[in-house]
Amino acid sequence: MNLITPAHPRLARIAELARREITDAERAAAIELCETKRVALFIVAYNAERHLSAVVDRIPADLLERLAEVVIIDDSSSDGTWEVARAVAREHPRAPIRTFRTPFNRGYGGNQKLGYLYCLERGFDWVVLLHGDGQYAPEYLPRVLAAAAGDADAVLASRMLRPRGAISGGMPLHKWVGNRVLTGLGNRILGTDFSEFHTGYRAYRLGALARVPFQANSDDFHFDGEIIAQGVLAGWRFVEVSIPTHYGDEVCHVPGLRYSWQFLRSLLLSRLVRLGIFYKPNFDIALFGDEVYTFKRSPYSLHQWVLSNLELEGVAASLELGANRGDLSRHLAERVPRHVAVDRSPPDRAGRAEALGLDLEEPFAEALPGRPFDLCLALDVAEHITSPETFMAEVFRAMRPGGRLLVSTANVAYLPIRLSLLLGQFNYGKRGVLDMTHVRLFTVSSFVRLLRHSGFRVERVVGFPPPLTDMISPNPVLRLAERIHAGLARLWPSLFAFNFAVVATRLDDVEAILARTTGDGTGRLSAGDGASDAGGPAPRPPA
Repeated sequence: MNLITPAHPRLARIAELARREITDAERAAAIELCETKRVALFIVAYNAERHLSAVVDRIPADLLERLAEVVIIDDSSSDGTWEVARAVAREHPRAPIRTFRTPFNRGYGGNQKLGYLYCLERGFDWVVLLHGDGQYAPEYLPRVLAAAAGDADAVLASRMLRPRGAISGGMPLHKWVGNRVLTGLGNRILGTDFSEFHTGYRAYRLGALARVPFQANSDDFHFDGEIIAQGVLAGWRFVEVSIPTHYGDEVCHVPGLRYSWQFLRSLLLSRLVRLGIFYKPNFDIALFGDEVYTFKRSPYSLHQWVLSNLELEGVAASLELGANRGDLSRHLAERVPRHVAVDRSPPDRAGRAEALGLDLEEPFAEALPGRPFDLCLALDVAEHITSPETFMAEVFRAMRPGGRLLVSTANVAYLPIRLSLLLGQFNYGKRGVLDMTHVRLFTVSSFVRLLRHSGFRVERVVGFPPPLTDMISPNPVLRLAERIHAGLARLWPSLFAFNFAVVATRLDDVEAILARTTGDGTGRLSAGDGASDAGGPAPRPPA
């Protein structure tokens, strides 16, 4: 370890703490990691001419020369930081120091993006982030690397594992309080238990870093919060280690109030993206995999309502269009003599149903075996179709007159969407009302009008709440909220329904009515495809 006695009393204290606190096991683990893996130390620097040289000098010598590279990127400082960085490289000829200067000021987050991309291109295994202003203790690099030697994906060097130590290290009281409050709120939002979100001393496994779109993060100071949120979404294993706090004469460039707002806003957006009701590309981390449209188990959901309320007596042949994997069709096939499940690829979980792969954007009625059907379900399909009018015409052709149609869609007039529009927001997500794959959006009235124009008589509209317990958690509070919301959605679907179902009856087509009109007067058909004898009463819709 460097035998340098810092002039600043607090730096001398940190050096002494490092000598006493960092164990021989930690030093040995750090050295082994550097010898078995390619570890880079990345120093971000902006207007740090007074501190940068000391930061490098304070790096333990037995690690400095074992690092694969020390990368210093000056973010177009307005002082002499760039000249100091080049001088530091000359002063340590045995250390693998490389210095760079951005062509223009990129910001704190923008500088990090360049460093991480550089480290990825160089094929390093780990990268350690260190600030060039001396606020974080280079003497504790062995502790950070020792933690990285385990199975961690990220190591956070926290000043708040010993909260009172941060005060004794010179952290101003208002910053200490702000750190604690913001960290507490951040933990509540993400469901984590970090002691500190705001450390600038971190290590990332580059294999894990490569799997999150950090390039899409902010160029501002809340980049650090966004990358933690990305790691949480990606399932990273975080490890926190304790470091001392040092506040000297360095200049803080972080605007406190703006940073606080941006930090909390980013974490909230990451949660909304995870729920699928908002979209930001930096938080799109393998969202939902192939299970965007899952079978809902909430008792207030559309799927459970269908299973509980759909009258199947007298139904000989039924059809589900847009059956996805076939979970609902599997249940229906147990209760109907013949059931056909259709999606772009044959549903693989449709059980006894006949699974069929068809493109519903194309004419499909003629390709359906055994039509006409007594019952057709098309749940949350129409909004994915470029021409719902053409789709409904094909549904009409697939059904017998008097047959029942159960069709559903998202409600673009749902109250939260209306409020968002009032605030000038219209934000797509990976699922929900504003699913990014939705190409047509409907209100209750516009969807009912579509069905009537397509030859169906609307019998009933049923509204449903967002499936909170399926999307988030089946805890009692959410179950109660979902139950209340379900009551409101039933009472006033056009305003409170997240999505809604329409029960309708397929009417006779004009050709069939003409055949009956010009026939032999007995009421029997003389022409027409699948027309009814007399167009008797419609089957009873679901209760």
